[in-house]
Amino acid sequence: MSYLFQDWQANRRNFKGQLVLFLFRLVSLINRSMIAKVIFILYLVFYCYFVEWVLGIELPRKLKVGKGLTLFHGQALVINQGVIIGENCTLRNSTTIGHKKQADGSFGRCPRIGNNVDIGANVVIIGDIEIGDNVIIGAGAVVTKSIPSNCVVVGNPARILEKKGATLHQI
Repeated sequence: MSYLFQDWQANRRNFKGQLVLFLFRLVSLINRSMIAKVIFILYLVFYCYFVEWVLGIELPRKLKVGKGLTLFHGQALVINQGVIIGENCTLRNSTTIGHKKQADGSFGRCPRIGNNVDIGANVVIIGDIEIGDNVIIGAGAVVTKSIPSNCVVVGNPARILEKKGATLHQI
């Protein structure tokens, strides 16, 4: 039961975030077993309709997310099912995280996001990249290259604004 409520504290005073993440954790739990998928097919349809269509939040049931995920203003949030998100991360509205189409028409891997990453509103993170731990990504950033741990990143294209004394250099 604690699995279903692992994001509850991170979203205190945010009922919508608590509800969406409870529904997401439940659908992720169901997704682990073919028998559960058959038994709870109506719930899977409800999740897809309510969370994705009504609320406009795409958190696919196959998405791998660590505990303590926080959602602020979840509208227009699109996360590809291949993305891996670490623990205690924050996602805000109008954020897109997913793979990138390669020159040959195929799609590359999705981003891997570390622990304690704070992602601002209107951020785009695409491609086969890694975001380190303890990173802050400012609103409107477009991240297409890997980011080391302990950084503040801003802009389009994203650049490191702050990292242990270093300032303003291109990623």
